Amino acid sequence: MNRNISERFVIRTIRRDEADIAADMEQICFPPHEACPKELMIQRVLRDPEMFIVAEEKETGKLCGLINGMPTDAEAFSDDSFTGFDLYKEDGRRMFLAGVEVLPEYRHQGLAQAMMEALARREREKGRKQLLLTCLEEKITFYEQMGYIDRGLSVSAWGNETWHEMTMDLQEETC
Repeated sequence: MNRNISERFVIRTIRRDEADIAADMEQICFPPHEACPKELMIQRVLRDPEMFIVAEEKETGKLCGLINGMPTDAEAFSDDSFTGFDLYKEDGRRMFLAGVEVLPEYRHQGLAQAMMEALARREREKGRKQLLLTCLEEKITFYEQMGYIDRGLSVSAWGNETWHEMTMDLQEETC
């Protein structure tokens, strides 16, 4: 992790009492047609805080960024990945990332990458095999720089958008 990031922020698992903050961040960081409904975001935090990584500014205690996901064995995204818990599997081999968010005033400082690296380390230690996310075409290069591979268009049309599915393998293949 970037030294400046580690000196300024703590990257950790969200606490249940921060569910409202996560729901508010979702509304700030995504347009209304893409944002997870506030009630569902709160349910996700309350159900399993381990689905979330947050960046907390050390000086102020403010949450500045978050990643939320869902452990699963499903191999590809669908709109159901964003709307409920049907695909949730606590010991799933994969982690779907439903959102990578950094508040506007904290962007372009390396915070998203630091959170993504922390998440990858944590999920690798849990034995997960892969991280999956969807992104708009203009974000492909951003995620490729972190080691994700563009698998092409996703079947998900969440928010009436065209998404690319990106993956990162976490475990080395053995012969």
